[in-house]
Amino acid sequence: MADFLGVPDTGALLFFGLSFASFATAFIGVFTGTAGGLILLALMAMVMPPAALVPVHTVVQLGAGVTRTMIMWRWVMRATLIPFIVGAAIGAGLGAKAFVSMPTSATMGILGIFILIVTWLPKLGRMGAQSSRFAAVGFVATFVGVFVSATGTLVAPFVASAAPDRRNHAATLGALMSFVHILKMAAFAMIGFAITAYIPLMAAMIVTGAAGNWLGEVALNRTSEQRFRLILQVGLTVLALKLLYDAVVQAGWLHAIGL
Repeated sequence: MADFLGVPDTGALLFFGLSFASFATAFIGVFTGTAGGLILLALMAMVMPPAALVPVHTVVQLGAGVTRTMIMWRWVMRATLIPFIVGAAIGAGLGAKAFVSMPTSATMGILGIFILIVTWLPKLGRMGAQSSRFAAVGFVATFVGVFVSATGTLVAPFVASAAPDRRNHAATLGALMSFVHILKMAAFAMIGFAITAYIPLMAAMIVTGAAGNWLGEVALNRTSEQRFRLILQVGLTVLALKLLYDAVVQAGWLHAIGL
């Protein structure tokens, strides 16, 4: 396979395919309120080497989050930002040290159950002062983010509980996840990941992701609040059930019962 624009093991067809995937999943992320990043990660995992997958995905998602925030800035719930950033910074510093003893399967199972509870009992997502709540969410999001690529799914139900409007949800989630991705990028830099060869691909995916964000906002403005909330609730439920299924598989329970 020829290296299109110098990107390792990436032909022109794959290059443009991943660029379109970034566009489509950015649109999905805005319109549904969740899932875009996880879908893109799953698609990239099919064609990219594991060593480059998460760093490249993180850069692309940072670009998507920043462009979404810029496009929808007037809808961002600014009061959530500082508490979330403080919590996220602490979580990033402590996560790898304190969380290493818990199996990934247990982490995924706990997150899946937690997301289901907050999604279907939204009053729980509004308990306590908003600043304290988002500081805690920021902490947990980066604390477990080293092990489980479901941090957006974890943050989304809390944003949904606090957001009076679907556009507040989409804009604020994009802003908060941008900070998570910045912290992840800092971690990758500290441990020496080199992804400069992927710059042309990342740039193309960020540009197409920005276009997806713009079109997603257009579609979001045209849908009803009730429809958006239903789509978000169903989407979060599916993702939480996927986490629970993955937890069962990783724990070996299906193999233990002969499935």
